[in-house]
Amino acid sequence: MHQSASLPRPLRFVRRGRASATLGAAMTSSRPTPTFVRRHLLHALALLLVGSLFALPLLTLLVGPLRTPSLAPPPGLELWPAQASLKSFGDAFSLVPLGRAILNSIAVCLLAVPLTLVTASAGGLALTLLQGRARAALVGVLLLMAMVPVTAIWIPRFVLFNALGLVGSYVPLLAPALMGGSPVFVLLYYVAMRRIPLEMLEAARMEGAGLLRIWWGVVMPLVKPTTAAIALLTVVLFWGNFIDPLLYLRREQQLTAPAMLHALDLLGPTNWSVLLAGSLVVTLPVALAFLVAQRFFWSFERGSGWLGR
Repeated sequence: MHQSASLPRPLRFVRRGRASATLGAAMTSSRPTPTFVRRHLLHALALLLVGSLFALPLLTLLVGPLRTPSLAPPPGLELWPAQASLKSFGDAFSLVPLGRAILNSIAVCLLAVPLTLVTASAGGLALTLLQGRARAALVGVLLLMAMVPVTAIWIPRFVLFNALGLVGSYVPLLAPALMGGSPVFVLLYYVAMRRIPLEMLEAARMEGAGLLRIWWGVVMPLVKPTTAAIALLTVVLFWGNFIDPLLYLRREQQLTAPAMLHALDLLGPTNWSVLLAGSLVVTLPVALAFLVAQRFFWSFERGSGWLGR
């Protein structure tokens, strides 16, 4: 202020003119160009088109159950049925024990999700603490196991559980949770945990913390977003399991929700609205689990345990 006031009047005007020109140039450069606007408009239209393709099946799932049962499917896309009714939802629960099947699926998920999180995180921590070729070999084995199709182990698993006398119980359905649920889950935990500085684990060990204390008190709080993601994937994996209940469960009262949807499918094409009603009811718990998991994705700051870092 004092320096500009001491300058001659022409120099003060020159300095103010330069500042105004610089500000005007900055404002002009911050304005989006027509090419930038057109590019983003095309991207928005492309996303809208792709989103509409995914929205059509969702619209069918939401509107289809409102159609009166025993009617043939509409020849085209029906935005709203002529005679909307909720009778299909009642028929879905009366024709088959769908409510009992949903409770069975909830019980399986309540047991499978904690077991999967414990075993997968323990495996990921073990891989993190290993060094050298042993860790590389185990990671390679997990990758090979992840590429094995599930159909290749149906017969060996059935022979094993049948020999153990476990066919007809829920143990074969929960057995994958005792081994991390999937090799992919163990690898996800390994990728998240290897970003935690080893100095932090060594400091905890020098303070007298054991391996169990390090796992629960140091590592797991740092990988909470990864835990939420794996929990959500575990819910989807066990909730949508269709083959295992058909292979290992023998009584109708034991069947889970996907198996009951298959029973609704066997009713015939004229009851397709009943099948859609059952599908909508079975889909809602998974959607609710996704909404709950979203809170964990956004509430925790992305730290060393977040896969995106």
